[in-house]
Amino acid sequence: MRIGARVLIGMTAATTLALSCSPAASAEPSTVWKWGALHSTDGWATAWGKVSVGQSGLVVSGNLDDSYGKGCSWALIRYQNARNGRWRTHGVYNCVTGTGTFRKDVGGVLQIRVKVCRGTAKRPVGKCSRWKTVYTQGG
Repeated sequence: MRIGARVLIGMTAATTLALSCSPAASAEPSTVWKWGALHSTDGWATAWGKVSVGQSGLVVSGNLDDSYGKGCSWALIRYQNARNGRWRTHGVYNCVTGTGTFRKDVGGVLQIRVKVCRGTAKRPVGKCSRWKTVYTQGG
């Protein structure tokens, strides 16, 4: 009986080890590129965030802070398509004092750049930072 109990315990330990080493059980962290705070030239708009790998390509997500309360803060996301090389720009705005979040699926891209501006609820008008490259394929 003792020998049978040892074999059963050994099999249970081997099964547990095999299950913990299977690909479904291992939770490897996905690749993430964080980018630091970007400020508009007047300092009233700030954005920061990350670029991560999603199901259908890359995802840009982050926070957009509007400190002033008058007007709106804008984050402009510019990305270069990997298939045709064309640049596209997507704007996100926050017109409420405080921090808001954003998320943009950009797909397969060669580069991603971000710029922070002040503006109205319709468009950015000025006080823009320079473009900052937050992701480059292969670099």
